[in-house]
Amino acid sequence: MLTIHAADLLVPGDRRPALPDGAVLVRDRRLAAIGPLGTLTAAHPAARVRRWPGLLTPGLVNPYGPELLEHAYHPDPREAGELGTEPLTGEALAALALTEARRGGSARRGVQRLLAHGVVAVAGELPTPAVRDAVHRAGLGVLPRPAAPDGPAVLDPLRGRSLAEAIAGPLPPEGEQPEDGGGPEATFAVFDVPDEAALTGRGAGTCVATVVAGRLLYRQR
Repeated sequence: MLTIHAADLLVPGDRRPALPDGAVLVRDRRLAAIGPLGTLTAAHPAARVRRWPGLLTPGLVNPYGPELLEHAYHPDPREAGELGTEPLTGEALAALALTEARRGGSARRGVQRLLAHGVVAVAGELPTPAVRDAVHRAGLGVLPRPAAPDGPAVLDPLRGRSLAEAIAGPLPPEGEQPEDGGGPEATFAVFDVPDEAALTGRGAGTCVATVVAGRLLYRQR
């Protein structure tokens, strides 16, 4: 199945200029082409088209994987009256005496919150099996990190970082990719902002869509 994801501006994530009315063509789990929306729709008239507002960029990496998924509890909405809605850490976390099942549920909710910030990978070791399972089932990548980053753990990878510092890697060059399945995975995010400066200023909470390996895992309602 072919799907075209288009946005007002496509930002490759490196020194290449942004592409107005840019789009990516997704074939199964791979990026099949990148270019202007008109070019891709003309070349692939049978493809489904999803039009998004704002910027289409590479997916983001959150450097606080263990802090957000291993050392925090994301309450179930049914627990909001008792525990609130924000992640619990420190003494509040220790008081919960979490079972493996509750850790897994927390990790799944944490992953959904990360996806809502355009995150496609986390950095840091995840030793708890239930946490690893939640991350892998969602398709998020797990990257090594030499040391824990400074500052408090935050869901927004753009807090104090530029887009170039926060992405998993740039998008490939414009044009068609090989049809033998050897193209890069279709992994990217879309943010409802007018340009990169606005994205840096307003943060990744402006995410409206996150795609991992061709799957639309988050869409703003």
